[in-house]
Amino acid sequence: MKVLVLSEHDVERLLTMEECIAVMEDALRSLGRGEVHNPLRQIVRAPDASGMLGLMPAYRGGERPLYGLKEVCVFPGNPARGLDTHLGAVLLHDGETGELLAIANASAITAIRTAAVSAVATKLLARPEAKTLAILGAGVQARTHLEAMRLVRPIEDVRVFSRTLAKAEKLGRVASSAEEAIRGADIIVTATSSKEPVLERVWIADGAHINAVGSSVKSARELDGETVRSASLFVDRRESTMNESGDYLMAGSGAEIRGELGELLLGTVQGRRSETEITLFKSLGLAIEDLASASFLYDKARRTGEGTGVDF
Repeated sequence: MKVLVLSEHDVERLLTMEECIAVMEDALRSLGRGEVHNPLRQIVRAPDASGMLGLMPAYRGGERPLYGLKEVCVFPGNPARGLDTHLGAVLLHDGETGELLAIANASAITAIRTAAVSAVATKLLARPEAKTLAILGAGVQARTHLEAMRLVRPIEDVRVFSRTLAKAEKLGRVASSAEEAIRGADIIVTATSSKEPVLERVWIADGAHINAVGSSVKSARELDGETVRSASLFVDRRESTMNESGDYLMAGSGAEIRGELGELLLGTVQGRRSETEITLFKSLGLAIEDLASASFLYDKARRTGEGTGVDF
């Protein structure tokens, strides 16, 4: 049996941001139609380990059923070592036979598909004329989000705040504080590793759209509770948000989920209602997004002859 192996460079070459946005829209519609089985992720934390292992399985039915599993280690200290914080693989299986079809680099898929989902949210929720972008953080997700935001809105001004000045300078105009970056911004991306809020409601302009990306566990949040309670909150998946999101769980009573992105795409939930409304997309990342990315990569690589076939 031949298994297709797709390296980090293979994934980055084959999965363009523009194509990935379309792939994510399709995957989120499938989720909204109930065609997807996406269990909650399982986190393995050893008491003396400096990182954790996440297991994210999914199944997508239809004419071509597929199973997918992302196994990814998350080590917050990795940037100091010159490594991504997320390292692992996405496994793609035939949904009828169980045959292993492909093994793809999870770091590259995660970097691209996370930003692509935020781009879907921004297309659906940000004001059409939004042109000022604020980014908190200057890592991998900051870089891919900058690319993604420019594909869906006419971005003219980019403000970046990060503790790592050299990285921030590569992305846009460096702000001296998070508040300076955020005040007056039309679109805000939080892509930090902070466990405590880095954004406050009083800094946010009327009509802004927020993509909150950095926190994906119960014990950490990037947004203060007032922001989450006062904004119109949209998510990738309700069940995941209610079980895994510190931003949502720590906001307390008054935080209400208005809809999922898949529902917005299907037209069963209304998006932005006014020019002054603050909209918020809380991103957690779903296994179906990894499965959809791996499926797209597998098909494209087979057409183009890229990747490496390995006897398995």
